[in-house]
Amino acid sequence: MRVIAASTLRQFWEKYPDAEQPLKAWFDEASKAAWLQPSDIKAQYRNASVLKNRRVVFNIKGNDYRLIVAIAYKLSIVYIKFIGTHAEYDKIDAETVEME
Repeated sequence: MRVIAASTLRQFWEKYPDAEQPLKAWFDEASKAAWLQPSDIKAQYRNASVLKNRRVVFNIKGNDYRLIVAIAYKLSIVYIKFIGTHAEYDKIDAETVEME
């Protein structure tokens, strides 16, 4: 999968250094993945939440942080829509949020 935009993850871990290694690990795994449907993600990440609009929520660093992506399965592209703390996640609509 191609992840758009990795720079978003980098900016986040510069603000929250403890998220760096978990986000790098997720990026590495996602980049090597060949997800064709939501069940492929659930097989790899049991705690991921599959939402409407091809969106998926990943728990990062033991659920300290949340990562929301939209996936274009046919194009093999993962679009980062949100990365934030659990408290920030609770304030947004995961099905419609977009990166600022």
